[in-house]
Amino acid sequence: MATTRIGISGWRYSPWRGVFYPKDLVQKDELSFASREFPTIELNGSFYSLQRPESYLSWYEDTPRGFVFAVKGPRFITHTKRLRDIDKPMANFFASGVLALREKLGPMLWQFPPNFRFDPQVFEAFLAMLPRTTTAAAAMGRGHDAHLKRRAYLDVERSHRLRHAVEIRHESFVDPAFITLLRKYGVAFVVADTAGKFPRYFDVTAPFVYVRLHGDKKLYASGYSDEVLHDWVRRIRAWQRGVQPARDPRISRSAPPKRASRDVYVYFDNDMKVKAPRDAHALAALL
Repeated sequence: MATTRIGISGWRYSPWRGVFYPKDLVQKDELSFASREFPTIELNGSFYSLQRPESYLSWYEDTPRGFVFAVKGPRFITHTKRLRDIDKPMANFFASGVLALREKLGPMLWQFPPNFRFDPQVFEAFLAMLPRTTTAAAAMGRGHDAHLKRRAYLDVERSHRLRHAVEIRHESFVDPAFITLLRKYGVAFVVADTAGKFPRYFDVTAPFVYVRLHGDKKLYASGYSDEVLHDWVRRIRAWQRGVQPARDPRISRSAPPKRASRDVYVYFDNDMKVKAPRDAHALAALL
């Protein structure tokens, strides 16, 4: 059976206090509160810097059974190194503590900058090196170097699969060869709604679908009307059945591999005016 999880991108935002969060809620309890409102949250601190094992262990303990984190890969890999000479940075990331999330570790999100162009050879090398299980991630992490300032965390009590999703922002990725590569490695193409700023396509490339809703009219700020949310419900229903939604633009004319169902992850990233939690609740109610 397909599982659909609707959540938010991040949870620590000062404008949310007293609006989404109760006025008397202390900051250290915000994740505990948010993880009981939504079944999944994007962890985006990992994008900006390597986090500590103690932080991942704390986040695991603060969230309920069945909760899932999506974890954003480091911008040092995607933005600074731009996928070149990344063996050690990848090892450092997977040794940094992310494996302490255990069974709550969900999809890994790799977001690329607007000036990053599609290079098939470079991109395929990256897709090929992505670990497909937590055991493989731990093995990769053993290659870490001195840039990992804190102790390595490489414990895997029970191996489980790792899913990866790619979000692009340059028009050069509007190339059927890109979709072919993602399908070859079972990596999800992120369906990103960015208020018209970046490419918006709906190709299905993996056994699951990953959606990021950054704002309907204004990036990171505007909310979603019921009419627009109903359109997302239409798409989610199709993805749940394992099919490609009709009428929506695609990069490739080739149909995705047939499946009886697909899991769907949806994250609202329109956080500036406390729209994300409201819209996530509304979409979940419509479904």
